[in-house]
Amino acid sequence: MPTPSEYLNQASVIIVTGGSSGIGCSIIKAIKIVSPDVCLCNLSRSKPEVFLGENGHHIGVDLSDASALAAAAEQLQRIIEVAPLGKVVLVNNSGYGDYGRMPDLDIGKQLNMIDLNVRAVVDLTTRLLPQLLERGGAIVNIASTSAFQPTPFLATYGATKAFVLNWTLALNEDLRGTSVRALAICPGPTRSNFYKSAGFESPPMNSGANATLDMTADEVAEYTLSALAKGRSFIVTGWKNKCIAFFGSKFPIVTVTRIGGIILRKLRLEQHKGNS
Repeated sequence: MPTPSEYLNQASVIIVTGGSSGIGCSIIKAIKIVSPDVCLCNLSRSKPEVFLGENGHHIGVDLSDASALAAAAEQLQRIIEVAPLGKVVLVNNSGYGDYGRMPDLDIGKQLNMIDLNVRAVVDLTTRLLPQLLERGGAIVNIASTSAFQPTPFLATYGATKAFVLNWTLALNEDLRGTSVRALAICPGPTRSNFYKSAGFESPPMNSGANATLDMTADEVAEYTLSALAKGRSFIVTGWKNKCIAFFGSKFPIVTVTRIGGIILRKLRLEQHKGNS
């Protein structure tokens, strides 16, 4: 079984969306360590915090904009065409959440979230898939432990990640017998900018029982590259998150939803109390 370095050194082009910060940036950093000379492309609105290398490309794009995504995909297709022979790896990482009760949330932000978390994943993947099938490679989609149960106070986000998980697993079966496979990564609470953009004053895992559930973005990146090298189609990062996913998928869905609502409502109260 190849190591991450051995697997990624077979790649000629690696594409990461949302690599400007968080898990995406950590994946880019991890790739640069094990495969420093690969042609690494980042798609996000701002440049990543890490240097992409002499062969790197940053494509500034809002992936929730369908026309902008199409233009970025054409640029990527040209990059792949002139790249040396080798695998192509696409990491669909871009996404965000929005915390609160649905009646209190901005509908525009909810619809934009669906465009970025769902439509952009399908759109970019299918545009690049012919070249992946020609060269071989992998599609890595970042889902979440939120994919395993409805998530009150994060209703749209959880639903988008359920789509990503199920679509990735189905896509992997569609690709069986080809030189391309799909991998779904399901992190749990992760120390990143996600919670700030989702509307939390501070990461909720920093207090109470949640203090032991978080992982760093670098740890998630390590899990991702290891799973990619091992030929996995699906992983939940860390044993604690595996317990969360097991509970969410095995118990009655109405019960799990109710419990999730109680926990997330409590987090909101703790946030307000901590800032009062």
